[in-house]
Amino acid sequence: MSAGSSIGVDVGGTKVLAVRISVEGTVQDVATRPMPGRSAPEAEVEHAVVEAARAVSDGDGAAPIGVSAAGLVDRAGEHYLFGAHLPWRDAPLRSRLAEQTGHPVVLENDANCAAYAELLLGAARDVDSALLITIGTGIGGALVLDRRIVRGANGLAGEFGHMQVVPDGLACECGLRGCWEQYCSGRALERVTRVALGKHRDGPEVSRMALDGDDVARQAFATIGTWLGVGVAGLVSAFDPERVVVGGGVSAVGDLLLAPARSALLGSLQGTGHRPVPDLVPAALGPQAGAIGAALLARDGRP
Repeated sequence: MSAGSSIGVDVGGTKVLAVRISVEGTVQDVATRPMPGRSAPEAEVEHAVVEAARAVSDGDGAAPIGVSAAGLVDRAGEHYLFGAHLPWRDAPLRSRLAEQTGHPVVLENDANCAAYAELLLGAARDVDSALLITIGTGIGGALVLDRRIVRGANGLAGEFGHMQVVPDGLACECGLRGCWEQYCSGRALERVTRVALGKHRDGPEVSRMALDGDDVARQAFATIGTWLGVGVAGLVSAFDPERVVVGGGVSAVGDLLLAPARSALLGSLQGTGHRPVPDLVPAALGPQAGAIGAALLARDGRP
């Protein structure tokens, strides 16, 4: 293993992705493991994290590991508090994983990790303020102001996916109703497609269908893209960023999602035509952004 390398592990709703990066941020190795599921025992999920990290560690126990986890992480980066798609509840996850791996471990929310990667290496590297929206199984979010991640008083800022956009709307796995991610996410995409087709198609298949020109799949992306723009308009009104960066697996179809989102943003934002409207752009680092950002945070000491 080269000197100064670090490891990032992204724990999502469907898989665990690990990368090893050089000190400059170049990806040197990648490994994946299946995510056991939100109902699996905590120890089983931790085992998948440890195995993914070991697969890219090349036997170097000194390399720091950053863990990117979807859900609520406390401000100190010690405890995983809650997540709709992961099983941990009020768990001292950083210390557990440090003990199990034998490596120094940094713990951070997944969207903050992705934002840090895009800030240093990707689509936000030339701006001082940005919003990051990650669209996968659910929605993650992060806010960058003055080139620093805003974590909030308790470390819980950026949970944009659980803003209520429809009072008494669709039930969310977090326990609330009408959350934004119920209308704009991988699961929302699958639901909209299922209603139209009368049968289930998973998110990657819907994406392939849309890219191949299927009208039903393209309309499904237009539907969730419109909801993306509506939600982004509220965030732009609140934070006035220079740029909005959209990442996550669902965004891989590019303008099939982003073009309706831009239209909805313009139609939902106060003062359009009389105020600057931020660019809404795809993330540059793709599905590895969370893992790369976790590795960068491990390298830099979670600034």
